[in-house]
Amino acid sequence: MVPLSDRGSAMSVVKRSNSRFWYIQFQMNGKTFIKSSKTTDHKIAERMEVEWRAQLHRQFTLGEPERITLTEAVSLFLRSREGTPNHRGLYHYSKTVLRKLSHRRHLDDLTNSDLERYQQERLKEGLSPQTVYHQFAVVRGAVRTAKRLGFKVPSLDYPSVKIPKHKVRYLTLEEEGRLLAELDPNREQFGLLPLEVRPEKSKRQLQDCYDLVVCLLDTGARYSEIADIRWDQIDLEQGMIGLWRSKVSNEGVIAMTRRVREVLARRYQERDGDFVFTNNNGDKRGYATQSIRKAMKRAGLHDVRIHTLRHTLATRLIQNGMTVYEVKAILGHSDIRTTMRYAHLEQRQVATKAKDLLDQLAISRKSDVDC
Repeated sequence: MVPLSDRGSAMSVVKRSNSRFWYIQFQMNGKTFIKSSKTTDHKIAERMEVEWRAQLHRQFTLGEPERITLTEAVSLFLRSREGTPNHRGLYHYSKTVLRKLSHRRHLDDLTNSDLERYQQERLKEGLSPQTVYHQFAVVRGAVRTAKRLGFKVPSLDYPSVKIPKHKVRYLTLEEEGRLLAELDPNREQFGLLPLEVRPEKSKRQLQDCYDLVVCLLDTGARYSEIADIRWDQIDLEQGMIGLWRSKVSNEGVIAMTRRVREVLARRYQERDGDFVFTNNNGDKRGYATQSIRKAMKRAGLHDVRIHTLRHTLATRLIQNGMTVYEVKAILGHSDIRTTMRYAHLEQRQVATKAKDLLDQLAISRKSDVDC
């Protein structure tokens, strides 16, 4: 209970003419404190006033840090990450975190049991361990941000999230052919009007998906790097594409393959704006992958994602003699450890070269003996 000397005058729960809620207002340590109780129940508002006074007393007298809600802490963390490549992903993950942990109003209410239960429930729902790991990154970030700003934070031991290593999935040439057939803008398919009466808007959308996938397959670029690319990044005469890789904040240059050059040359003749791929408003395309993912399913590629197209180029380059370090430059990885997922493919190529060399030496030795 707060000492009477710190309680100020009588209970200060008042009604305002412009609100149906009770307001709490009082003075303490020479400062005036006012906030809405967000309740129409007078007794509840009075209890809130007592609790608020007690909290402030602990802060002023005992030096206890101020509390912050979970929502406010997450918001502060996201604000600190604005302008970074992973901000959009963190914002996406934060919505699930806040919804599932909403029973904990204040950040310091979070417990280890909450996190353990959160992990188990998310995995049971079918979320990948990597997604759960990223969601925990939101909680970690919120706690670190709140602590740095002087708020009261919980002491948490985050559950260990084991992310299994999977074999790199890439498209074979036959699978690529099936996918492009399902994306063919001139295809006849249930749900599509016959080609001769197909609306121009529908034709354009179908062509966009086909062209985009071709560019992704032959450049190995990330989806957003191609989907949002501008014409001033394209040099058709030299056959070069300049990429700004926002995820790793570096620039890269990619040489066009023959079919990418044909796609971009055709689109250049039909261009209407600054972007190579646009949405219905003429702005950059943004993240719109539903049609492509549906085509993957129609092609029987149920374990394939958009990012698989990037893996496909990297795999083909290494299988045909390029080194991991050369592929790192093509993909624009900032850290060679990211590219090392393809190292086993390079090792296979090296092993094959070694076998061929040793076989050739054996043939040479036999020829010398025979002579």
